[in-house]
This record gives sequence, C-alpha cells and structure tokens, in this order.
Amino acid sequence: MSNALAVATVTQALALLIEHNLQPEIDMQVAVKTERPPAEATDDATITVFLYQVTPNASRGNDDLPTRAPDGTLLRRPAAALDLHYLISAYGNEAELVGQRLIGCVVRTLHEFPVLPGELIEEAAQRPYLAGSDLAEAVQRVRFTPTRMDIDETSKLWGMLHQTPYSLSVAYQAALVLVEGREQPVVPRPVQRHTVRALPFGAPGAPEPPRRPGTGTADLAATAVSAERSSGAAARKVAARASRTSGMAARSTAPAPQAEAEGGPETSASASAKKTPAKKAAGKRRATAKAAASRPRTRKQSGSGSARAGGSAQANRDDGTTNDQEG
Repeated sequence: MSNALAVATVTQALALLIEHNLQPEIDMQVAVKTERPPAEATDDATITVFLYQVTPNASRGNDDLPTRAPDGTLLRRPAAALDLHYLISAYGNEAELVGQRLIGCVVRTLHEFPVLPGELIEEAAQRPYLAGSDLAEAVQRVRFTPTRMDIDETSKLWGMLHQTPYSLSVAYQAALVLVEGREQPVVPRPVQRHTVRALPFGAPGAPEPPRRPGTGTADLAATAVSAERSSGAAARKVAARASRTSGMAARSTAPAPQAEAEGGPETSASASAKKTPAKKAAGKRRATAKAAASRPRTRKQSGSGSARAGGSAQANRDDGTTNDQEG
C-alpha cells in the first residue's frame, strides 16, 4: 500500500528509468521531462513522459469491500487500485533520426525492465515535492505493459492536446498502484478468555441435531404412498406379463394335433413329451367331459333296445295268438 503521492512517484521513477538506460546507443545529452508534449517541435534531444489518463483497475477494484463494521467502525484501510496510462514522445534532429533513436531506447528499456525497480522509487522520492512518499515500502510492484493503439485512437489522443503537433511516441500502461486512505483502523482487542463446551444433543442450550432429508412425518407418508403405488404398478406389470406368456404358450401349442396326425407316432410321442402339466390337466378335463357326455347316450340306446325287444316279443305273442285262432 502507499499514500496519495504514489501516482507522481511512479511518473518520476519512470523518467529516471529511461534517463539511466539511454547508453550506449545514445551518446548525446538528452533531456527527459515529465510534462506534456511541447506545442512547438524542437531539435534538441528530448523525451517527454506524459501521464494522460488514470483509470481504476478492473481486477482489484473490489478487494477492500467491506471496510467498515455495521456500527461504522473502520476494519481496514480502503485502497484504490489504479492503472496509469503514459504517452512517451521523442524529439530531436529529424535529419539524424534522433527521435527514432530515442524511441528505440525507450522500448528497449521498458522491455528489459518491465517492473519498476525499488531503488529508482527511492531515488524519485528524494525530490522535495515527493517527500513523504512510501511507494518503496509497498509490496505490490508496478509493471509496465505496452498499449497497442491504432490510427483512430492515436488521432483522438493527440486531438485532446490542443495545438500540439504530432510527434513519434509510444503508449504504456503502469499497473498496479494502490492508494490507501488516511484513517487508521481500530485495533481489535485481544482474546481474554477461551470458552469451549461440549454438550450432547437434547441438552439445554445444545444445538438441534442435523436432520437428514426424508425423515420427517410428511416425508415418510409421501414415501409410503409412493411405495404403495410402485408395488401396485409392479403387480399389474407382473399380471400382464403372465397373461402375455400364457397366450404365447397357447398359440405355440395350437398346431400340435395336426402335427400328431401328420407326423405319426414319433411326432405324437414328441408332442406328448413336450406337454406341460397345465396341458395335461386340460386334457384330463376334456376326457372327463367326454365320458360324462357319452353316458346318457348309452342309457338311451339301451332303452330303445329294450323297447325294440319288447315290441318283438309282443309281435311274437300276437303271431302265436293268430296261429291258435287259425288252428
């Protein structure tokens, strides 16, 4: 964490980083200034470090929430997470390509040292106008990342600089800078007494035992109803399956008499061997019914026979009587 001087300290340390790493490519005196690009181009070798925008960091914006207790007591210092956007421009003699040489050194330096060194932060904090800066004590280090800008974004950026001619420049983003609040949080009081109790479930003051889902009265009743419905459905399925099985067995045994008539003794023997107990019982019932049906017919036939015998005897008697009369 750091105080409100962190933003200016990063700008001054970035200028020092560029100034200390211009050698060995640049063998001339170069002025590195922390100001906006000049309104008039100059032939003197110059590099301007201009902070044109400060934005909140998207990834660390809500790290310190909440910072206060319900009664308003400060729990921790609020900290603003910021990203700094820099425009670095180079000026010099165009005939000797001084500006391009300076931009090459800037890119090489920031690619070689992407993290701002702590010793440069301490050197920048020695400026009278940065006295009191504590950025060097912050755990979070500042990292520089190049920003890709197309023609439209570049024209908009330079359009905001009123009456400033365009110059060769590069854009970089510095992240992350944390700026803390000034108020000191209340130090919590230490724990004076540790109290540990062990109570069984059901004792006064003990918490209720955890209840597993499905053990309540309503849940048990619903479970019983669902079990009854499932058992009834299972019984109906079993009955339907048994009826389908018996129907299939009856259809499979229907051609057996024809096979017995056509196949001879062997076919009938094999068919009788394949008969099931149910089929044998059905055969016995049919035989019993046939025997019962044949008994009345026998009585009728014997009665008719005796009637015919009596008629013959009466006829014989009549013939005898006739013969006696004639004699």
